[in-house]
Amino acid sequence: MNPPKHSPKALLAEGVLLLVAIVWGINPPVIKIGLQYLPPQPYNLGRLVVASIVSLIALWLSGTYRRPTRADLWTLARISALGFFVFQICISEGLLRTTAGNASFIMCLMPVGVLLLNKLYGLETITRAVLLGIACSISGVTMIVVGTGKELSLAGPHLIGTALVFLSQFGYAYYTVFSKELLNRYSTYQVTAGLMLFTTALLFAATLPDALAVRWLEVPAVAWGSILFSGILALCLCNFLWIWGTGILGTSRVAIFNNISPIFAVITAYFLLGETFGLLQTVGALFIFAGVYITRNRNRFEPAKPAPASSGQQP
Repeated sequence: MNPPKHSPKALLAEGVLLLVAIVWGINPPVIKIGLQYLPPQPYNLGRLVVASIVSLIALWLSGTYRRPTRADLWTLARISALGFFVFQICISEGLLRTTAGNASFIMCLMPVGVLLLNKLYGLETITRAVLLGIACSISGVTMIVVGTGKELSLAGPHLIGTALVFLSQFGYAYYTVFSKELLNRYSTYQVTAGLMLFTTALLFAATLPDALAVRWLEVPAVAWGSILFSGILALCLCNFLWIWGTGILGTSRVAIFNNISPIFAVITAYFLLGETFGLLQTVGALFIFAGVYITRNRNRFEPAKPAPASSGQQP
């Protein structure tokens, strides 16, 4: 059972997820710095190795390790392969083949993937308020994309790039939904560490030639700073908090926070890169926050359930 939406634990989880959204909003410009010096997949591998090391240290310090069953190891491998690994591979390859506008719009569809998976497997109830909240947040992201002048196009190679970004978001939705089942038996530290290790192994196997071709000792300090920021904060810490929040709030309420990140991405670009932040982006941000409000206050937006009919008998 998830706690009531205004309980101290739920409010703490929402505050933490807002922090996650801020870090994930700052992360793309940081990644772009690293990609100036490294190819996409070796860069991804570098930050995943960093995230794996930090998550193992955190698991050891927490003292919460439990020997997993063979069935749970297969579950973790499945979530890593179909979820986080698919996300890592497809997002970087997709971004190379399509516009920033396409990518920003498709990435806001992750909550829709969460809803579809929940509906398909009967894991959580989908209400009209949740659908309304997601629709508001998608509308807000669309306004931000249009307001920043990012191109939306499906011409030529953009179609393949858009499809890869869409697949990456389905992978992240898969990881969000099914990582929750492991939290009933293992700590968030152990689930995060296992996820990072499995995904790192898969990415290493898939990108071994590219990784060996990189002269890692000659990578400049600024690129290592990008890898450390993205690996420690965006990958390790934020995914730890994402999994933890999923266990408290449920996947539908957590997924909507994914769409807050573009707000902070635009704000970061405004201060660091001098990009504009106009009226349309402001309205888009309001729509996104409205979507979060509707989702977390869903009972106010659902029709009242009729009271049970009286049997006519006196107590």
